[in-house]
Amino acid sequence: MGELFWIFISALLVNNFVLSYFLGICPFLGVSNKLETAFRLGLANIFVMIITALCAWLLNTLILPYAPYLRLISFIIVIASTVQFVEMAIKKLSPDLFRALGIFLPLITTNCAILGLALFATNKGYDLLESLIYALGAGGGITLAFVLMAGIREETRILDVPRVIEGTALSLIIAGILSLTFMGFAGMFSAA
Repeated sequence: MGELFWIFISALLVNNFVLSYFLGICPFLGVSNKLETAFRLGLANIFVMIITALCAWLLNTLILPYAPYLRLISFIIVIASTVQFVEMAIKKLSPDLFRALGIFLPLITTNCAILGLALFATNKGYDLLESLIYALGAGGGITLAFVLMAGIREETRILDVPRVIEGTALSLIIAGILSLTFMGFAGMFSAA
């Protein structure tokens, strides 16, 4: 049980996909304007990551030992199919959210964090439960990064920010500071 906890904490904080590995930067910078939108896209990412982890484990266990050359293409097909399902579900259940997410919802398909999850879990040799915990931690870490960025960006709108760093420059400065903060977790956990 302790091993599963550390897999989760590692993916959530220490090896955060967005702030430590710098995967998924496009939606991180693009959708993190509003807290609610960032949180919902984070939840969509968690769902896609869990389904991807399950399918990657199944593929690695049942099919890919006999055809390892299909690994990358099969992961991409699973991710694209899952994102299509999520996109249709959100469009049906919450049209407002669908419009708010805009192009960033289909971009989950090309989000390198999702593909990175499948490849990392495979390379680490995780079993099914470890893969699912890893996906939950990684998705939670992405959601945490999205929400932190959105919260800070919402607060900066009411501040008197110099014109020279408004917009993209300020977003990149905030992202850099958040990244440094999360990289500090690596030192904290290696000392423990």
